[in-house]
Order: sequence, then C-alpha cells, then structure tokens
Amino acid sequence: MTRPLAVAHRRPRTLSFRGASSRRATRDPPTRPTRSRVLRLTLVTALVQAATLTGLAARPASAETVRVFAASSLTEAFREIAAAHEAARPGTKVELSFAGTQVLRTQIEQGAPADVFASADLAHSEALARAGLLATPRTFARNALAVVVPAGPARVASLADLARPGVRVVVAGPAVPAGRYTVEALRRLAAPGSLGPGFDARVRANVVSEETNVRAVLSKVVLGEADAGFVYQTDAASAGARVRVLEVPSSVVAEYSIGVVSGAADAAAAEAFVGLVLAERGQAILRRHGFR
Repeated sequence: MTRPLAVAHRRPRTLSFRGASSRRATRDPPTRPTRSRVLRLTLVTALVQAATLTGLAARPASAETVRVFAASSLTEAFREIAAAHEAARPGTKVELSFAGTQVLRTQIEQGAPADVFASADLAHSEALARAGLLATPRTFARNALAVVVPAGPARVASLADLARPGVRVVVAGPAVPAGRYTVEALRRLAAPGSLGPGFDARVRANVVSEETNVRAVLSKVVLGEADAGFVYQTDAASAGARVRVLEVPSSVVAEYSIGVVSGAADAAAAEAFVGLVLAERGQAILRRHGFR
C-alpha cells in the first residue's frame, strides 16, 4: 500500500503596510544660498541705504514758518514775495494773514501769534513799537489814493460828481489808514482853488458805508453796491477792467512800514523775510504791483 505524500504547510506571510502616520517625518537639509542670490541681496541692501541717505541729504536742515500779518492792500504783492522767499529758502513756509491794519494791530496786542507786521501806515507800527510789541518799524513802500467807479454806466464821471446828492460813496473807516488818508484828501480837495469850500462835507454826506479795510471798499464798487469808493491806486490796478479809475490830485502819500514782532517764534526767520521785502528783489515785486 502506498503511503500518501505529505504536503508541507507554510504559514502565510503577513504583509505590513506603514501608513503616513507611521513614517518618520524628515526635513530637507537646509539649502545654502547660491552666489547669485547673495549678490542680489547685497545689491538691494546697498540701493536701500543709498536712497535713505539721498532722502536725508535732500531734506532741509530745519523747517521755518514765518507768520506775516499784512495790510489787505498788500495781498497780491506779498503773495508773490512769500513765494520768492519760500523758493530761496527750501523748507520755509510763509503764512500770510491779510486784514485792515488796525485789526491786525489789535490782534497782536491781544497776543495773536505773529512774526512780522506790515502796516499801511506808520502810526499803527509806531504804536506797537512804543508798547514793546514790535521792533523798530522800517518804511518799505508808498502808495496813493484813487477813486474807483463801476466799469459800466456810472453816476460818477469826475471827482466833482462825488458831492452830488444821491451818489453812494464808500470809504474805509476812520481807524483804517486808507480812511484817514481819505479824510485828508477830501480836506485838501475842499481848499480854495480846488473843488471849493464845503466839498468835503458834501461828499461825507453821501457816504453810505465805512469798511474795515480797503479791499472791502473795492468789492462794494465792483459788485455795484456803491457808485464810487476811495481806495489805493494799487487796489484799483488789481481790479483791472472791472472798474474805472479817477485820479485824486492831492499830495497825500501812504507810507507802509514793516517790523519783526517781539517774541516772534523764530526772530531770525522773520528778519530774513523783512530783509527780502527791503531788498531790491522785494522792491521790484512791489513796484510791479504799483507801489512806489
């Protein structure tokens, strides 16, 4: 009898699968910067440093602000002078405030921050100087009066018409330099040999408004709210074709003065602005705007 063959039984192999969680996390070894990358970083750093140094060099060493209180009749001329001053001194800022001279003087007396005071007369500047609020004022320009009437059909064709009943005349108030100059001009026009005695009284009877500055007088005439107004020749010129101008044949001369305000935030900067006004460049600008 034949014996059956013995079959050898092998234990099956168990396959083992390692999941992602069982694998050891490995980091890539750090890469060393290439030579080209190092060169690029060095170049960028150098450019940033150069730009920073250039910006510092272009920046002014110190910024200056000059606060200027000026009579309203100086508006156009001082705006041009301020622009010239800022261009000549990079970093400097000129802050201009325009109003009637008497208003500006009161503001300074009450402690308003100002560095320079430019007056349309000597009286207000000298009053501040006597009070210790202004350095010695210096005359820097002169002006003269004119009468302006609306450019269209007007009721006033000559100075004599100012005294006709019903004519509306506007002047600056008595505390305003232009107002005082107007009173003096009318007094001289009423002298024998001129427009005759009583002329000044008849004109004053026609005054319908007294303004706080000469630009307000000019505005009322331009807007047709008055038949005539007494202003400076420079104001008349600034209005151009909007008005007609009648010359005032009197010897009244308006003298403008300027000075550094006591306690100015930067006295040196304020004096530099005053210096420009008094220098030939400033004087040329003033002459271009009609000042003498």
